[in-house]
Amino acid sequence: MGCLSTLLLLFSLAFASFSSAEISSQVGICYGQLGNNLPIPKNSVDLIKGLKAKRVKIYDTNPQILEALKGTNLQVSVMVPNELINNISTNQTLADQWVKNNVVPFYPHTMIRYLLVGNEILSSPPNPTWFNLVPAIRKIRFSVKKFGLGKIKVGTPLAIDMLESSFPPSNGTFRSDISEKVMMPLLHFLNRTKSFLFIDVYPYFAWAAQPTVINLDYALLDSKNITVSDPGSGLMYTNLLDQMIDAVYFAMKRVGYPDVGLFIAETGWPNAGGVDQIGANIYNAATYNRNVIKKFTAKPPIGTPAKPGVVVPTLLFALYNENQKPGPGTERHFGLLYPNGTNVYGIDLSGKTPESEYKALPRARNNEPYKGKIWCVVGRNANASELGGAMSYACGQGNRTCDEIRPGGKCYNPNSLVSHANYAFSSYWSQFKSSGGTCYFNGLTIPTKKDPSYGSCKFPSVTL
Repeated sequence: MGCLSTLLLLFSLAFASFSSAEISSQVGICYGQLGNNLPIPKNSVDLIKGLKAKRVKIYDTNPQILEALKGTNLQVSVMVPNELINNISTNQTLADQWVKNNVVPFYPHTMIRYLLVGNEILSSPPNPTWFNLVPAIRKIRFSVKKFGLGKIKVGTPLAIDMLESSFPPSNGTFRSDISEKVMMPLLHFLNRTKSFLFIDVYPYFAWAAQPTVINLDYALLDSKNITVSDPGSGLMYTNLLDQMIDAVYFAMKRVGYPDVGLFIAETGWPNAGGVDQIGANIYNAATYNRNVIKKFTAKPPIGTPAKPGVVVPTLLFALYNENQKPGPGTERHFGLLYPNGTNVYGIDLSGKTPESEYKALPRARNNEPYKGKIWCVVGRNANASELGGAMSYACGQGNRTCDEIRPGGKCYNPNSLVSHANYAFSSYWSQFKSSGGTCYFNGLTIPTKKDPSYGSCKFPSVTL
């Protein structure tokens, strides 16, 4: 009996050790590939190791990357593309084939630990994929078990917009359109399989939407004396990230799943952006990401006010500044590295480098909203062959958007493609920014404070 007790104790200790290894306090990196100037996978993996990452997430199952990750100690997350979810949800054979082709050849030599089905599916407008998500996850999980891939957890990353209410955190509630039909079945699955609810959490966007309401240091996890009290729970918060995480914990508790673990699949802060994008700079990005690393590599684990001491595995977004990401300028400037492999700022994902060893950061110059006029013009590295089509689109959307660059118009001369495009893009943005129009045009344009007007040719502008 004594021997049996000893064996049981040793087994429980071994199991505890294995479990803690799987969800240890380690920070990883998201390896996005939306750039036409990025290093090859082998070099990228070397750079990831140089950052002392312990985890890496890719947004597909790129075989070159998975091959480059073979034999490393990096825990890997891979992803089923959004467009396959509907078909996989009703077809176990397709799920089996996908796992057999994309995961089995690399396992276990590449340490694939998380298989994510889709990316931020619930952030899209209502569509059938919402309700096919959990059936697809179940089928992928069945395939994982069928092929003996026992260490792989299955889940899906969701953005914070899955919440209908998030403040105060104790009022955290899932959106009514997904709560019963998507979130409850998903949480049931995650709870049963001991997987995580993967969440993408960006205090930057919450702060940038209300910079006069939310204190910047509070958003950067850099607050020394600012606290926010939750009247519902009595908990005290010292940073915005904890607030956002706890809102998800309370939302899960509200629907009966208080014990599902959270995994931060993305968080980060942009190191640059458009003229109209507040607080996107190297100083803030370095401050936020270093503080996130400090928080989530702490031993013993800090957790959050609602879940003190609980480990939250975390991935920073992103490895590189990706020049082909659509959307505002910030989208292309979340990288820890420039595409040439050099650091945007000093950072160590292990959390072991003292702050004093980093070089001084450049002063933040855009922490206050820019006030004044801005224009939308052709970017320095724009592909000239694409300008004509983009200009035709801009001119075709509005009411007399491009009259002044037609023959006889005040801006017709100089009669050059770039000059006409500058006018067309500025005129389009001036008309449509208030209804969601952007200064992007597939990466061809940038916002500028410099007025491109000349002589009697006056360019329309946006006023901030």
